[in-house]
Order: sequence, then C-alpha cells, then structure tokens
Amino acid sequence: MNKVSWCVWLFVLLTSAIGVRAETFSFVALGDLPYGPDETAGVKYRALITEINALNPEFSIHVGDFKAGSARCSDEEFARQRKHFDLFKSALIYTPGDNDWTDCGRKSNGSYDPLERLAKLRVQFFKTDTSLGQAPLPVVTQAKAMPEYSTYIENQRWQFANTLFTTLHIVGSDNRFAPNNAEAEKEFLARDQANIAWVKETFRVATSQNIQTLVFAFQADVIRGMSRSGALAETTGYHATIEKTLMPLAKGFKGAILIVHGDSHTFKFDQAFLFESQVLKNVYRLEVPGAKTTGAVNVTIQEGNSTPFSVKKIIVP
Repeated sequence: MNKVSWCVWLFVLLTSAIGVRAETFSFVALGDLPYGPDETAGVKYRALITEINALNPEFSIHVGDFKAGSARCSDEEFARQRKHFDLFKSALIYTPGDNDWTDCGRKSNGSYDPLERLAKLRVQFFKTDTSLGQAPLPVVTQAKAMPEYSTYIENQRWQFANTLFTTLHIVGSDNRFAPNNAEAEKEFLARDQANIAWVKETFRVATSQNIQTLVFAFQADVIRGMSRSGALAETTGYHATIEKTLMPLAKGFKGAILIVHGDSHTFKFDQAFLFESQVLKNVYRLEVPGAKTTGAVNVTIQEGNSTPFSVKKIIVP
C-alpha cells in the first residue's frame, strides 16, 4: 500500500469509527405567511408551496405566524392553515408565533382566551413522534424526552445527516413577557424554563454525538431586544433563554450554528448575534421574509465547510 492509499484508508477508517459523514442537503424556511384574505394571500401562499414542492427539499420549517395579527383565531382559520401544511410534499415542521395564539385575545382576533387557543394548536398541529407534511420526519418532542416538561409538544428536535435541528417556542411581542399580568407571566415563566432546558439538551446531545452543525428555529426577532453591545436586558422576554443560555453555549460550541426566525418580515442573512460585545463568528442568523412578501428561503448546508450555510430567496410575485 503506497502512502496516498494508506492515508485514504486511514481517513475512511477514522470517519467510520466516529460516525461522522459530511453531507450537503437543503431545506426551506418560511414564516409570517399567509397574511390576508384567502382569496388573495391564500392563493399566493399555495403558489409558494407549489414552488417549494418543485424544489424537493428534505423538509420545510414554518417559524410561526400562519395568519396576520388582525385575523380571527377561529377554528376555521386553524383548519385552513393545517390544510396548507398538509400540502407540503416533504416534511413540514412548525413552531408557533404570537399571531397564532398570544394575540388571540384582541377584539379583532375574536377575543379568544390565548391559553385555550394554545391548547388547540398543540392538539391540531403537533404529533408525539413525527412532523407534519406528506412525508413526515421522525422527531423527538420535549414532552416525551423530558417528562417534567410534558406540556411542550411543540418543542421538537430532529437530526438530518450530521446536523441537529431544534425548535423553541419563543414568540414575538416580547415572548408574552407581562409582569403586570399574573396569568400571562405564569405561562411565560413556565415556557421560558422549558425553552432553557431544551436549549441545554440540544447542546448536550450535540456534544455526546460529535455533531458539528446546529440549527435553531423560533418565531421571535430577538435581535430587536438587544442593546448595541449585544446584550438582552433582563426586562425583555428573551433574556434568560437567549442572553443567559443560548449565547454562552454557542460561544463554547466548536461547530457552526444557524438561528432561523421570522417576526420582522424582512429577509436577512448575517452574523448579528453578539455575546459580551463580541460577534459570535460561528453563529449565523436567517430572518425569513413574510407578511406583504410571499416568499421563503432555500437553505443549503454543506457540513464540514468553514461557511456551511448558503441561502437563496424564493419569491412569488
């Protein structure tokens, strides 16, 4: 065996031994859709789903707000959006947004009880072991993996190739952080603790399995709550999960991390997360378009690459 052949053989042997195989694959991220009447916004949204299906991604992630903030939170609206999710030919993973439940108490939304609407979402849009879509992926839910958080079926985790994906139930409107509302604050604090535990569990799993690429998906634009130093004030609903948990763990992580969110409706792909006033160079941020823009983002992951994430917008005119 010559020197070159021996090196190739050794590389294959070591790669097999640690169970790591760098792969390239694509998924689609979208959110804040559809916004508007079904006769207009719904038609464009279904056209977008058709375009996504033509791309044949491994799966799609909807990061919440499946209706506009002024739209009613009716059972009929929930059923309509569940049917939209059923149109995705590959797997569809969804994480809730504020329009989907926290804002449902508004008069324009129908003056619903937000907690009742959240309970409805959990029954109608989440399964114990699989995603939505026509070709569901197996997922691990926090409700099953961590019995002490048995309510949080919407917090999900799945692995594709050597990349670990995690959804967190973090919503806009400051994550329903409302110190002056006892009922809202009780729900927020419990969900915040669940999110913190789920973030820590993701990093634990990644370390134990030698996973080098992580993707987190949630609805809220937490960047809007940051100061110029990159800190999130304790008076925001994102401080404990993002500032005190996710960012320190991200700083110590040896691989690459992509954070996907919606909420502000403007496409952005950058490195906007800071910790202790320093840019986290291993953390990328993708904000999906939405609202008046009917669009999505095709994300390609090249595992093992120094810049593993690349993106391309998909826009329906």
